[in-house]
Amino acid sequence: MPKAMPKAKSKRPAKTSGKKPAAKPAAMRPASRQGDSTLLADPAVLTRIAEALERLAPPAPLKPDFTEADAFVWQPAGPRLVPVPRVNRVEMSLLQGVDRMRDTLMENTERFAKGLPANNALLWGARGMGKSSLVKASHATINAASVKAGREGILKLIEIHREDIETLPDLMTLTRSADPYRFIVFCDDLSFDADDTSYKSLKAVLDGGIEGRPDNVIFYATSNRRHLMSRDMMENERSTAINPGEAVEEKVSLSDRFGLWLGFHKCSQDEFLAMIEGYVAHFRIPVDAEELRREALEWSNTRGSRSGRVAWQYIQDLAGRRGVHLTAA
Repeated sequence: MPKAMPKAKSKRPAKTSGKKPAAKPAAMRPASRQGDSTLLADPAVLTRIAEALERLAPPAPLKPDFTEADAFVWQPAGPRLVPVPRVNRVEMSLLQGVDRMRDTLMENTERFAKGLPANNALLWGARGMGKSSLVKASHATINAASVKAGREGILKLIEIHREDIETLPDLMTLTRSADPYRFIVFCDDLSFDADDTSYKSLKAVLDGGIEGRPDNVIFYATSNRRHLMSRDMMENERSTAINPGEAVEEKVSLSDRFGLWLGFHKCSQDEFLAMIEGYVAHFRIPVDAEELRREALEWSNTRGSRSGRVAWQYIQDLAGRRGVHLTAA
């Protein structure tokens, strides 16, 4: 006969002692909502919280005092405009061989200073031919004419460095409502590399952005490159892009935002000697005319070029040998 299966033992519930669980110590219990609200209602606590948040927040931009100087340098770390008490410049009368470019830029700048429509300007071309000197001289000449006529010089020059172009919208915010002043934002030696995208910020400010360029701001730039990018870079864009035309057009279109293009070319021997003679007469350096001509041509030959920069370097050497101090204009 088959064996009978053993009966399963019934499980009885464990007996409880009937005692309540021990309460947690007060230090382990979460604070009540009423306690939190009481803590936040303490004025001293709220003050400490507010002070901590202010320390974490970025500093508010300082409102510039445009009466301090006629020229400023943009420093985005502040952000702030640093006044320049004395601008390193050359008098307009000493700029030789750039008559057409001088007259065109002066006319454009005068219109802008009077509140009339004017174009952004790109001064491009040969090195050392006075591109940046012309911008600074135009600004100084127009302000000097205003002061001579008994008016305040309202035209301000602001230099922005090439690596700070991306912060240009922040600078525009500071200058947008700074009436009655008008501003030339100036960038020297502007150019862009293949992997550089900061040119997009400049494009938006010059033309095409929602806010656009303020009416009281004009942008002047100097560059050795007509389209602000090297020829090798343009060829590389054409060879690697899916649509070569569109790839180059994207970056070349930046130069189209400048309504005024002024080209500077290498000077002739006569123009180079005219620069030298102008400096000698201005600073009253005693030197024989034939000796001056011979030394100046020899100096340019050893440098392998003729330009305003090379002429100034020769004048510094000549003045040093003759014991003449060169006082900045």
